[in-house]
Amino acid sequence: MPRIPSARRSTSSVRRRPALTTSSAVVLLMTGCAVVGGFDASAQSRPESGPRAGALGTLSLPGAAPAPASGVVPLLPTLFAGASPVPSPSPSPQASRSTTRAVVPTNRDALLSAKLRDAMAATSASLSVAVVDLDDTSRARYGVRAGRTYDTASIVKVDILAALLLKAQDEHRGLTAAEKAYASSMIRVSDNAATDALWGMIGGAGGLDAANRRLGLTGTTAGAGGLWGLTQTTAPDQLILLSAVFGEKSPLTASSRSYARTLMGRIADGQDWGVSAAGRAVGLKNGWLPRSATGLWDVNSIGEVTVGGHTYLLAVVSKGSVSMASGISLVERAAKAAVSALATTSA
Repeated sequence: MPRIPSARRSTSSVRRRPALTTSSAVVLLMTGCAVVGGFDASAQSRPESGPRAGALGTLSLPGAAPAPASGVVPLLPTLFAGASPVPSPSPSPQASRSTTRAVVPTNRDALLSAKLRDAMAATSASLSVAVVDLDDTSRARYGVRAGRTYDTASIVKVDILAALLLKAQDEHRGLTAAEKAYASSMIRVSDNAATDALWGMIGGAGGLDAANRRLGLTGTTAGAGGLWGLTQTTAPDQLILLSAVFGEKSPLTASSRSYARTLMGRIADGQDWGVSAAGRAVGLKNGWLPRSATGLWDVNSIGEVTVGGHTYLLAVVSKGSVSMASGISLVERAAKAAVSALATTSA
């Protein structure tokens, strides 16, 4: 069943943490991952209703009632149909910037590929990257192939939060105290038991898939059997998700986006690696998952960073690293290369 971690930041900016060494990754797994993030795909059992019990225990939050197993989000219209978004039944957002008009010059893709050549030659892992500059709408991507998807691990928690916020909007209400407690724990410390609770509240896989149709994600499929950490996604889809949180055109209201940004801006210490290597992190979420079948690691990072007066949305997903530490190193090299590729071509 899904178990995964997250990222870290202060209220206004994520504090950059040094990349984990192999030994520190082991310490993290022993001291924190058991409760707040290590996705255990081999744990299959779950109760009939309420929060999914993790392999290593459940979260007890003051005043938080068990999550109902029902409440699937109704099918919703797709947000992005080409360049013209379909109006959302939610209140019209007052967002910041749009990423829907960007063109992807092939030279930026080629430059990013060249910057990643040495890193990819030194690993057997697979990697995919997507980046957009919100100030000039330039974009680049690497390793994006038709039909190739990656396990989300804990980055799906941003998607689950978006689905929860959409559900509350459609019901014309704010989040309850229990929902807020679960959401904070899920995003800030990447707690898996809290995620189990919210997974039930949004209607599980069906609810997430319905929300993603509204958000405009076309290459993401929710994990089956309650295994939310095995949701399949692509780097470009993660940019669409980030745009719904940080961008201008979104079915999420201004208050919903602000709430999501605040949580992503207050990630717990020790989980603020990843895209934050490329610049000052405005908001981020990480995910890591050891696959029991292979012993190899999925390591992912998504978020918004600012560098040299420009603001970037950045998604890096990977699989097949021999350790968590090597996966983090690869993801951080890719994040730096992605921002550098756009900065170089826009100079």
